[in-house]
Amino acid sequence: MSVQNQADELAADFAFLGDWEARFSHLIDLGRALPPMAADELVDANKVRGCASQVWLTTSVRPDGEAGPRLSFCGDSDAHIVRGLIAILFSLYSGQPAREILAIDPAALFERFGLREHLTPQRSNGLRSMVERIRAEARTALAAAV
Repeated sequence: MSVQNQADELAADFAFLGDWEARFSHLIDLGRALPPMAADELVDANKVRGCASQVWLTTSVRPDGEAGPRLSFCGDSDAHIVRGLIAILFSLYSGQPAREILAIDPAALFERFGLREHLTPQRSNGLRSMVERIRAEARTALAAAV
């Protein structure tokens, strides 16, 4: 499923929930469903800088012919809300071609979900840091594929 199709589904889910309290609860549930990372992956090299909470991210890249490299992600956090944000990011970006990851405006996507206005400035900065890390991984994968 494309990033845009996945974003449409997520936006519909969050719109259905209506108020922030229901969306907040759903966000936490998404985070709870996120598989935990292996203990040996919770290392400094995998930390995402710029997040108030501890966030770890690993990336695997596989070639996909003319489509270019596809990226898959694994991540974790010590904060429930941040785990939910990670789950949303992974549902959007994991398994997608690097070019598609770079073509999407993440700020516009999160605006559609009705979440941005309810995130603290620290969480908003952390979300930007996670998105930038994912985009940097996509750029690196494309450069390596040349």
